[in-house]
Amino acid sequence: MTELTANWNYPTAIKAGPGRIRELPQQCKDLGMHRPLLVTDPGLAALPIIAGAVQSCRDAGLACGLFSRIKGNPTGQNVDDGVAAFHAGGHDGVIAFGGGSALDAAKAIALMVGQTRPLWDFEDIGDNYKRVNVAGMVPVVAVPTTAGTGSEVGRASVITDENAHVKRIIFHARMLPALVILDAELTTALPPRLTAATGMDALSHNLEALCSPVHHPMATGIGMEGSRLVHEYLKRAVDDGTDLEARHCMLVASSMGATAFQKGLGAMHALAHPLGALYDAHHGTLNAILMPYVLKANEPAITGTMTRLARYLDLPRPGFGAVLDWVLALREAIGIPHALSAIGIPGDAVGRVGELAVKDGSAATNPIPYTAQEYDRILRDAIDGTL
Repeated sequence: MTELTANWNYPTAIKAGPGRIRELPQQCKDLGMHRPLLVTDPGLAALPIIAGAVQSCRDAGLACGLFSRIKGNPTGQNVDDGVAAFHAGGHDGVIAFGGGSALDAAKAIALMVGQTRPLWDFEDIGDNYKRVNVAGMVPVVAVPTTAGTGSEVGRASVITDENAHVKRIIFHARMLPALVILDAELTTALPPRLTAATGMDALSHNLEALCSPVHHPMATGIGMEGSRLVHEYLKRAVDDGTDLEARHCMLVASSMGATAFQKGLGAMHALAHPLGALYDAHHGTLNAILMPYVLKANEPAITGTMTRLARYLDLPRPGFGAVLDWVLALREAIGIPHALSAIGIPGDAVGRVGELAVKDGSAATNPIPYTAQEYDRILRDAIDGTL
């Protein structure tokens, strides 16, 4: 049985273990919050876990507010609306509560409440991060309810620019939440379909970090172990949502993936970002479907890495093929579609997405640099299901 309760301080302060949401009010106080704004999505806002969290804060003397106007792929307008709610309520900190979308929006709100420049001025390009008025930022307590993006330990937010129909990465090192609560009990109600998609998102982060050519041995080690946790626990979490050990280990794997991808991501995300912006598709599902097609395309550059991973996972006949077969079998076992066409991505995405993929920040650390035409070729295979 895995030890489920622990305190870690890497890459930030983490309180891990079932039931630790009860510590939320005190943790807010320890960070100097008196009037936190809890940011979540509309679906969660209607559930008892959010009402309970808000009430526990109020019972502890905190004037806790609630903001939930966030889309599945959060937009710049969502962030602006959250900033307005923050100021209207006189808040002094943010509780980021939910899946990746809520966490990303909440972190961006905590950044923007003290800025005079527009959000897009802080896109992760060059030294744009130096434009941030750090003194205007407020602390964040992050409480993930899905095991996927790992945004709770990330220093960036992915926000959709609806005018340009692209996803932009907003970055500053201080966007890393001051404290994270990993409470597996908060994830037990997640449906199997979303457990599967978000879990594959966590795997995509660990895998792409491993495949990145950037030299970062610490991130490589984290990506290996994060992949092992997915290998051992994702199907268990999908099959039995009340399995606290599996839920806990998937939360940990998610946080590990987002820590590992300080080493970089790759073509899965370079394609998933524009597809999500254009078709409002679920990010984790996109990565899950794209995964084997990108791995196959990258095969010439990642055979050694995948062989080491196959040995670590104790797969039969270690090599690239063993990892590819494992990914395909895992996807089938947890109900991930084989082709993008199954989730409504049309054939005319080819020719539109390749150019956007090349410009996406994730493309820079793919092990093979692809042209727009090569990205479109991978996308065509993923739409048609041709591997």
